[in-house]
Amino acid sequence: MSLRLAAYAVCLRGGLVLLARHVPPSGGSTWTLPGGRVEHAEDPFDAVLREVAEETGRTAVVERLLGVDSRVVPAAERPAPGLPDHQNVGIFYAVRVTGGVPRPEPDGEIAESVWTPLGDVPALVRSSLVDVGLALARERPPTGHVAPVPVGGLIRH
Repeated sequence: MSLRLAAYAVCLRGGLVLLARHVPPSGGSTWTLPGGRVEHAEDPFDAVLREVAEETGRTAVVERLLGVDSRVVPAAERPAPGLPDHQNVGIFYAVRVTGGVPRPEPDGEIAESVWTPLGDVPALVRSSLVDVGLALARERPPTGHVAPVPVGGLIRH
């Protein structure tokens, strides 16, 4: 089984959420939260701000820790045959954008980032991370944990 530690930004502003459109080399596209892998010896707090800057061109500040999500993606649901089961541990932060100029990720897989009305999110093809992050921001559970988001239909791993 592979393991990935990641940090994700939930950026909310006046009924909008900042989403990033992920376009992998294999094609297709999925909306997700800005964020990604925590580098070796990097603090997740620093990683989320780095990822927001890399993926969106924006600067930001962390306002608070929202929670942690852990999910296993079975090998049969991975993007390529032969890959092992994969565990993603995501740390979610409430993040406020403070500046910067929107742009695609240079040499990356984020084609654009868009302030999206919260009411439009259910109709998007999106990563389950979006639903987890929004649930954490909405519910603010004292445990920092929300129920798993079922994958299927418009919701992807």
